[in-house]
Amino acid sequence: MRIVLQRVGKASVSVDGKEISAIGRGLLLFIGIGKGSSTVQAEQLAKKISQLRIFSDNKGKMNLSVRDISGEVLLISQFTLYASTKKGNRPSFTESEEPVKAKQKYLEFAELLERHGVTVKKGIFGANMAVTLENDGPVTLVL
Repeated sequence: MRIVLQRVGKASVSVDGKEISAIGRGLLLFIGIGKGSSTVQAEQLAKKISQLRIFSDNKGKMNLSVRDISGEVLLISQFTLYASTKKGNRPSFTESEEPVKAKQKYLEFAELLERHGVTVKKGIFGANMAVTLENDGPVTLVL
């Protein structure tokens, strides 16, 4: 499982020109599910993300979590996080989990985040999505 996390002032996702989900201050998570991604790994990442202190406190120090600020998460599936560009000029996606299993793990991850006290909004798994964000910082982490 690979996640690109971005701290945002706001973010939204649209499909076919229609807004599907939007959040205010919080985290935009792009999640790639690879072959062999496990529930144990998902649980560890959900716990880490819910507790990650990357929001500023009243002294300007990154000391608060998304839960501490009552922020939200926008969770976007992105199989391209498992792209390999080692050979040729066209990416290979052989390390990405097959769609049925990947969707199940994506939904499971959203549920795990919610169990850790985070409000989660989602895109549409497998859809061609347009994601808009206002990056805050910018703060971007790869997990």
